[in-house]
Amino acid sequence: MRLCVHSCSRHPEVKWAQRFDKVYLTILLADAKNVQISLEPDGIFTFSGTTGSDNNLYDVKMELYGKVDVETSKLNTGDRSIFCVIEKAEKGWWKKLLRGDGKLPHYVKVDWDKWVDEDEDDVSAPTEDQFGGMDFSKFGNMGGMDEDDGLDGSDDEESDAAKIEDFDEDRDVEKKDDVSAIEPEVETPST
Repeated sequence: MRLCVHSCSRHPEVKWAQRFDKVYLTILLADAKNVQISLEPDGIFTFSGTTGSDNNLYDVKMELYGKVDVETSKLNTGDRSIFCVIEKAEKGWWKKLLRGDGKLPHYVKVDWDKWVDEDEDDVSAPTEDQFGGMDFSKFGNMGGMDEDDGLDGSDDEESDAAKIEDFDEDRDVEKKDDVSAIEPEVETPST
């Protein structure tokens, strides 16, 4: 049994998908602080950050399958996740995300929301608009995330909640209309 007081770290959930020319990594870690990200041309990706009232440390180090272009790779830090667009140095489909013969670690999963098959790549490749028009910062400018980068990282939860509420109200009205349309006419007996 491992006893952790202050120095133990955990691994955040990491989702990934790829295109012919890039890899998408999403690190799911809500309210991340003290974020440090490093990407090396040979494909070494490292992440560390803290979260929670106890400042629990989370970290990841991955050896990506191929070499990457650090200068054109981008990232965005939001309230719930860190999203990375990693440009491949050599265009082409990777057989897997990580080097080596082993399985993916349990905390790395396929991001089915962004995944496309090789034969569908050019048809449905996401654009920056499909990711909410994120303003990405360069990896090269990453150090500590203490600097004000102009990103508020806010999610528009109130707007989403209003849309859900409007949808539910519309659905209730439709149900009421449907019910009145299918109610049988009841004849009252004559006396």
